[in-house]
Amino acid sequence: MMADQTDIFDACRRGDVELVEKIYERNPDIIHVEDFKGFTPLIIAVYNNQPAVVDFLLSKGARAEMQDQAGNTALMGVCFRGYIDIAKKLLDVGAEVNQRNYQGATALTFAATFGHLEIAELLLQKGADMTIPDSRGKSAFDHAIIQENEDMIKLLQRYQEADHDNQ
Repeated sequence: MMADQTDIFDACRRGDVELVEKIYERNPDIIHVEDFKGFTPLIIAVYNNQPAVVDFLLSKGARAEMQDQAGNTALMGVCFRGYIDIAKKLLDVGAEVNQRNYQGATALTFAATFGHLEIAELLLQKGADMTIPDSRGKSAFDHAIIQENEDMIKLLQRYQEADHDNQ
């Protein structure tokens, strides 16, 4: 990895938006580079809860749909970690709610598995499909049941009933 690449990943991890801006000014394509795990600067910033860096990267065209080596996106990362404000930012720029990783999981699968109720509701409002199965045949609803998360189960049931009523 070149020095700028190492520097941008470190700056994104630490939330050093000034350094990210300087590196970007030298090389605008740097925002799309991937490290050895397939992480992009956006994915690194998301995983480390760096909203100012996320804002900058998105304003410069960082692509929310890019996937790491496991197929995870920035939106999946916030659903795993539980960062609602960053989830809103990603959805506002059009992050695909039903994009799947290489195990078939969606952002909603992560939100349901890790109990992030607010994020799950946000995803559902944006059209997340709770019936998409992962590679083991489990949907987001199945994961909520496995986790015995009653609030998540109720939320998903409410959207399932509303969806059924609209058909």
